[in-house]
Amino acid sequence: MENKACEENIIFPTSYFPPLFLAAAMAQHASKKETIFIEDCETFPKQTLRNRTVILTANGTMTLSVPIFRTQGNHTTTREIGICYTERWNVNHWRAIVSAYNSSPYFLYYRDDVEAIINNRYSKLIDLNDAITVFLAKKLKLNFNIQHTTDFLAKESYTHDYRDRFSYKHPETLPKANVYSQVFNDRMPFNPNVSILDLLFNLGPETKDYLLSIDLETE
Repeated sequence: MENKACEENIIFPTSYFPPLFLAAAMAQHASKKETIFIEDCETFPKQTLRNRTVILTANGTMTLSVPIFRTQGNHTTTREIGICYTERWNVNHWRAIVSAYNSSPYFLYYRDDVEAIINNRYSKLIDLNDAITVFLAKKLKLNFNIQHTTDFLAKESYTHDYRDRFSYKHPETLPKANVYSQVFNDRMPFNPNVSILDLLFNLGPETKDYLLSIDLETE
């Protein structure tokens, strides 16, 4: 079956509370009413933003990882990745988020929705991340026209391929971002290489304008 992504040439990875720059790319394409495809058919890569997010705490950055299991071993595609609940990761994630952002200006405004998403026992990672995308679209007041891929296509097939961009591991490759007030800016430098949650909790309704203002081509 031909992948409909060829028609739009815009592909994103699924992401657990995506990093700021990935959210900016999604917001900018959505504002142009462009279709966004989410990659479901890749062989699931290890240690990426697909099941990880980074928050800022009083002690610096903290990575929150969703424990997953591969139904087909190392050949499991992203759409088949299950979420493991043998450990209380969702409780730990929520406690870490509360500790980090309880004093942020807009935490109370978003906390119920974020807590509900984290505490809902989704069986698949893509279902959890789709719920996050719906939440972001609603709060940003953007119409995210999301579709999921039906086949895997190589990078050359896309004009806009974000599957491996904006990695937490390579901050030197990220675009420039205007400084906004972060919770612990009295003790550590500004850090834009974090979860969209940081922006939401600190900027609230200004989040959309901030994301749309970022020049994603400037490093």
